[in-house]
Amino acid sequence: MIKRGLVVLALALTSAAAKEAETGNPGRGEEYFRACASCHSLTPNHNMTGPSLAGVIGRKAGTLASFQRYSEALRSSDVTWDDRTLDAWLEKPDAFIPGSRMTFAGIRQAQIRADIVAYLKQAMTSSRAQAGPSVGVPGDPDLKKLDPENKVVSITYCPDTYRVTTADSQTQDFWERNLRLKTDSSAIGPDKGAPALFGAGMQGDRASVIFSAPEEISAFIKRQC
Repeated sequence: MIKRGLVVLALALTSAAAKEAETGNPGRGEEYFRACASCHSLTPNHNMTGPSLAGVIGRKAGTLASFQRYSEALRSSDVTWDDRTLDAWLEKPDAFIPGSRMTFAGIRQAQIRADIVAYLKQAMTSSRAQAGPSVGVPGDPDLKKLDPENKVVSITYCPDTYRVTTADSQTQDFWERNLRLKTDSSAIGPDKGAPALFGAGMQGDRASVIFSAPEEISAFIKRQC
């Protein structure tokens, strides 16, 4: 009887493990998704390096209207994202849709892939999931709400130096190749006329200034020696 009970228990555990492997565990998927969150958000239409993955289940590949950088391979793939296609994509993107320009090499472990897909499904209905993983991945800052040291009030240029003055009355000098001029037109991008300054690099000699639109850049920067 004991042996029979152990066999029944083993079969039940095996069945449960198999079911979990089939459906995935969204809690573990949240942990694994941290590696994805630097390029993909789960907030609708908040695109980053890659498109938002909010509502990705059931969506045809390459069709999110707010994302402009799909490869032609992805646009013409005729793939709709579901458990099977996402699993194949996560396993080896360059084999599933050749020429997609996806730089991610893939995930060999089937259980990890299933867990990530389960987390993406949860994000369809969970506001918590749409906010992204709760630990380990800092959210993008709201550039409309800047501390004085991050709010740029003026930039001057005199070969070969940019001088950036912030709202705390501090001015920093940057070699022209060390200052990156960027734009963010999203809902959390900076207000017009109030670009944001953020440091970059370990030496403190590099930074990014983020504007609300490209036409603002040349109008904001004054040539002054």
